[in-house]
Amino acid sequence: MAVRLYFDRADLLRVRFATSPLLETVIATRALVTPQARVYLRPWWQAVRSQNIGEELGPLLAVQRPYGYMPDFLCPPPSGPAPRIEDQLAEVRATAPAAVKRDLERALSRQPDAAARRAVRELLEEPAAARDRLADLLEVAWRRLVLPWWPRIRELLAADIAHRSRALAEHGLGEVINDLDDRVRWKSDRIEVRASAEHERTLDGAGLVLIPSAFTWPIIAVVTDPPWRPALVYPARGIATLWRDRSAEAPQALARLVGKTRAALLVALDVPASTATLAERHGLSPSGVSAHLTALHRAGLLTRRRHGHEVRYGRTPLGDLLVDAASP
Repeated sequence: MAVRLYFDRADLLRVRFATSPLLETVIATRALVTPQARVYLRPWWQAVRSQNIGEELGPLLAVQRPYGYMPDFLCPPPSGPAPRIEDQLAEVRATAPAAVKRDLERALSRQPDAAARRAVRELLEEPAAARDRLADLLEVAWRRLVLPWWPRIRELLAADIAHRSRALAEHGLGEVINDLDDRVRWKSDRIEVRASAEHERTLDGAGLVLIPSAFTWPIIAVVTDPPWRPALVYPARGIATLWRDRSAEAPQALARLVGKTRAALLVALDVPASTATLAERHGLSPSGVSAHLTALHRAGLLTRRRHGHEVRYGRTPLGDLLVDAASP
């Protein structure tokens, strides 16, 4: 079984990438209650479980299952490449009550848990009030589950998009689609996503938003129902290393060669990152990190590329060889 997205030439010109802090927040609430399915998130889960936030987020958890359908109005596909969470929450709060009611009724029909069904029925009594309450809970979830780690998540998502954008220029869209996940395949007139149910949509010039996620694995999510923008959510590259404590991973041989701090920074840059992110991650001053990065860049071990207002550093092939050779 598969979800099939049929496209024409106009749709090909409207395929784009985007990040979504709101989407990461919604999926993080799912991951909160299903940690056994996302082993790579264990360091994150251990950090948040002590907050006992699950009970506080009860209604938000009730309207979605750990896998499968979630109300579309909770995380509409982004209209721009990198929306702010404040703007996305404002979009949720502006959802028409009729759309909220439709999505909650659909959620109720797919929710097998009796307690969760009672919670959804209570929300359905006043769809506008339910929308506002759920938006408030999304804001709580953002602050508690995602915001403390957002700099490193944002860097990972940006690196994924940069990699796939280069692949798009070099190899074309078909290769990019086939590389997203083994369950996603490019056909002559459509994109097929292996799924648990059959569904089709003709894009009709709406294009497709490709959204990398740090929390979604092992799930591939597809948004197909109008009026929402068609979107495909896939696991970002590098999620297996996202939550590692990179400050303690520099091999001794590399530390003796370039110094402990520079070795730690070089090892950490398997995913490109900015000076501010590295300073926060390693507990160093931005000025000190900047000096180390400049030295590594001049030595030919790092690349340096501007992304908006930030400069992001990543390892060169020479830097990769040096780290690999020094690693046990």
